[in-house]
Amino acid sequence: MTNVLVVEDNLLNWKVFEKVLTKLGGFAAQLSEDVETIIEIVKANKADIILMDICLENSYYNGKPINGIEITKLLKANPHTAKVPIMLVTAIGTAKDSEHYMELSGADGFMGKPIVDHQVFISEIKSLIFANE
Repeated sequence: MTNVLVVEDNLLNWKVFEKVLTKLGGFAAQLSEDVETIIEIVKANKADIILMDICLENSYYNGKPINGIEITKLLKANPHTAKVPIMLVTAIGTAKDSEHYMELSGADGFMGKPIVDHQVFISEIKSLIFANE
């Protein structure tokens, strides 16, 4: 089964992601906003892909606030976690901004929130996983 790690600070968004990922995608989904936990999950090969919210109000690393762009940079800079695909999923910005956010963070994909077409969302996730196998 494909494991999806969702980095999200909004409980309502998490519930929507969980439902779409498990019911439509057949994935196993887990949630974390704690950077240390995220890194450990990825290092232990317990995530096949990460869905990363950009704006995280409750995430800290080394005692300082951190957002999804910075977490993605950390993961992509670490040789133990760099190969796991990361899709930025955010309500900020436009499709035009997606290239900027991906270049800035090193992410592999981008999807705006709210997720309108669930099938396209699932297809994008599968294609990112397949591309990194």
